[in-house]
Amino acid sequence: MLTSPANEKIKRARALAQKKGRDAAGQFLLEGARLIHEALRAGQTPVLAFYERSAFDADARVRALVVALQKQTREIYAVNASVMRALADTETPQGIAAVFPLPALRLPDAPRLTLVLDRIRDPGNLGTILRTAWAANVNRVLLAPETADAFNPKVVRAGMGAHFHLPMAVASWSEIAARLQTLPRVYLSDARGDLAYTRADWTPPLALIVSNEAEGASAAARQLATASLAIPMPGAAESLNAAVAAGILLFEFLRAA
Repeated sequence: MLTSPANEKIKRARALAQKKGRDAAGQFLLEGARLIHEALRAGQTPVLAFYERSAFDADARVRALVVALQKQTREIYAVNASVMRALADTETPQGIAAVFPLPALRLPDAPRLTLVLDRIRDPGNLGTILRTAWAANVNRVLLAPETADAFNPKVVRAGMGAHFHLPMAVASWSEIAARLQTLPRVYLSDARGDLAYTRADWTPPLALIVSNEAEGASAAARQLATASLAIPMPGAAESLNAAVAAGILLFEFLRAA
């Protein structure tokens, strides 16, 4: 059993809490039974795993995952509660964590629907949008400059497994423009948009840009858009949360396309 946070394997896993650590290793840390189960279901192979003995004894899901992880890696270790707390990014650790390679899903060449995220800085919002995009079968996601790191632990938790199924890439605005240049429609979600989303032509292929609700769309996003879409709001709120707006528009695409 590993009992010290100073253990080299623990230090290696803890370094993945920071973007520079993830980038250097090409790996990230997953916490909790649900996320690790989703990673295994998606065919991902763990590099390193840890479980708390008390969770193994008390939770059938943790026991089943430990057995599954042992079939894929020899690098699986029991740890005590203090080490699991040191590993975890959450206040109440779930008793199991594992290191996986950063997924690298190939971006499709001819997607029906591309989602561009413009300065979505809040990790919870970004993760929720990714989860919604996965549910809506978005073909590719492009993360524009100033958007939060998709593998931030809070983003990963909110994404609930989307990272293993949703092709995504960090891209400059010039790269985004090149990928969108052949699309007939590039819609921008905008509280002050000139077209109600229910009246838009959702015939694929198209792209949807969702921006930070506090600051609005960047100049680069506005330059790429062929139209800006508004979601009518009879109440007095100035705007919708970016994740809520994304959900409304993505599922309107599914309904109308």
